[in-house]
Amino acid sequence: MDIATIVGFVLGVVLILIALMSGSAGLRPFWDFNSVLITIGGTIAAVMVSFPLSRLKDLPRVTAIAFREREADPIAIIDSMVDLAEKARREGLLALEDSVSRTEDEFLKRGIQLIVDGTDPELVRDILETDLAYIEERHKVGKSMYDAATAYAPAFGMIGTLIGLVQMLRTLDKPGTIGPAMSVALITTFYGAVIANLITGPIANKLGLKSGGEIRLREMMLEGILSIQSGENPRIVEEKLMGFLAPKDRVRAQEQAEARKAGRRAGAGMAEQA
Repeated sequence: MDIATIVGFVLGVVLILIALMSGSAGLRPFWDFNSVLITIGGTIAAVMVSFPLSRLKDLPRVTAIAFREREADPIAIIDSMVDLAEKARREGLLALEDSVSRTEDEFLKRGIQLIVDGTDPELVRDILETDLAYIEERHKVGKSMYDAATAYAPAFGMIGTLIGLVQMLRTLDKPGTIGPAMSVALITTFYGAVIANLITGPIANKLGLKSGGEIRLREMMLEGILSIQSGENPRIVEEKLMGFLAPKDRVRAQEQAEARKAGRRAGAGMAEQA
């Protein structure tokens, strides 16, 4: 689970509740069932109108992505790509066929299979870039559903406010009802603002960040696959893929690489002594 998403959501709800309960009347003035129907119901209805049912069915899965921690470790991917490059240099590209069945990532698996099959490098790039474009488009559609909800929620909040104002103006001859009626009219705007700024908007932003991270990982895999196919030195492959990492991650990756090399030298020394 993505702790930041959970903590941020819970913190926002708690702080809003504390602010609402600070008044003498508590939470009661901020609850209106009709306002909930207009704001939440209207937002859901508008999103359903905007997207086909086939996309709406993916909404629970898309939502789960926002609350899930990123699973793929770019440093681990670089290590695996370097190992594949070393194996290909020693034994040839056909030796990578055994690695296909052990690879869990479908994108990487497809790329390795293509180079094992002797596919032309330009065709490999075209095929994998097409896959990347499809993945990115699918991510955009998932994010766009939450972007749409972020736009619709305040709008339906305003619609609810206008309905409340119309109802209030019909009772101007009863001054005692103006205050409560105005309060109810404004609650829908409050609901719309909370939904857009605490729920749908932040989730859309988180989905965008996660999508960007996944696309960068896939681009890194693509470059590694093409480098392996061209027979580049594993050290060059490692340096090339390091360029996809943030500076702090590069330092950690270099430390792990040095530790791995030291372990290999120690193992080779023990083998010679034996």
